[in-house]
Amino acid sequence: MLLLNPGPVTLTERVRKSLLQPDLCHREPEFFDLQEEARTRLNAVYGLDPAVWTPVLMTGSGTAAVESMTAGLVPEGGRLLIVENGVYGERISQIARQYRIDHDILHFEWMQAPDLAQIEAKLDSAGDRPYTNVAIIHHETTTGRLNALAGVAAACRARGIDLLVDGVSSFAAEAIDFDDTAIAAVAATANKCVHGVPGVSFVMVRKTALAKAFSRTYYLDIARLAKLQAERNTPFTPSVHAYYALVEALRELEDSGGWQARHAHYASLAEQARAGLAALGIDSVLPPNESSVVLRAYKLPAGVDYPRLHDWLKADGFVIYAGQGGLSSELFRISTMGNLTSADIDRLLASFARLVK
Repeated sequence: MLLLNPGPVTLTERVRKSLLQPDLCHREPEFFDLQEEARTRLNAVYGLDPAVWTPVLMTGSGTAAVESMTAGLVPEGGRLLIVENGVYGERISQIARQYRIDHDILHFEWMQAPDLAQIEAKLDSAGDRPYTNVAIIHHETTTGRLNALAGVAAACRARGIDLLVDGVSSFAAEAIDFDDTAIAAVAATANKCVHGVPGVSFVMVRKTALAKAFSRTYYLDIARLAKLQAERNTPFTPSVHAYYALVEALRELEDSGGWQARHAHYASLAEQARAGLAALGIDSVLPPNESSVVLRAYKLPAGVDYPRLHDWLKADGFVIYAGQGGLSSELFRISTMGNLTSADIDRLLASFARLVK
């Protein structure tokens, strides 16, 4: 079965076999060697300076990383602006409400790109309670839209605001300008573009932002996690075997040419799928230049509802994803993450062709 959903992904045999390594106590030096290799390799994905950036690992899904980032990096007395244009932006708003963080929401419809002029106007209307942080989704998998970060980062930089980025489904496959000093943190996970397994996520955090962290949570306290990991320690029992897989996936990523090569591979598969589906009369929801290479959303074929499409493709060995919320009756989504080849996309397109003929 090939997974075309936006994580978890179809694993390579190399990563799958890494799960069969010996049991390991998380208080032994061998585990801390593993943890340190993971942290070093995460910095290396985008060539980050460890004097400036620190990866903070945690056991949990990508949402755990986003929650840790949001709860910890808005300083005490800070004010957060959340840019929403899909389910995952709305999730950050839910996290902010849960922790009673002072926040405002700038909402855009799910099919819309965030409008930079509106973001700038909102930042400038803050009055005597200026925003300390902006949060935005990089790749909003609700629709497959890749939100442009550069303009938002420039607006934040000009106003001395820290930008918090949900990079859960873009890290290791899309360009992220970590040299932009406005970007304070990027939350991500092992089981999407990194090609690891579910169970470990991380925040790439600028040390200057970490110095302003405020503790609102216990298990996901980003400052404590960062401090202990830098000391070759851990506060809790981590998902040891998921760490094995993360390290092996990062080794494999480096061996295969890094994030740039992964981006190119995803882009090739995504365009192959888009062109093939278009030839069958199945249109993509967004144009390629507005979409991530990681996932594309498509309109349901005429006369075919999602349950029928899902079950048909699953019978042929493919798992796809429905649209979310009100889009569930209109579209479906295909991700090109994971151990997929051009031949796999050919088989997928052949299955679609048999369905719509």
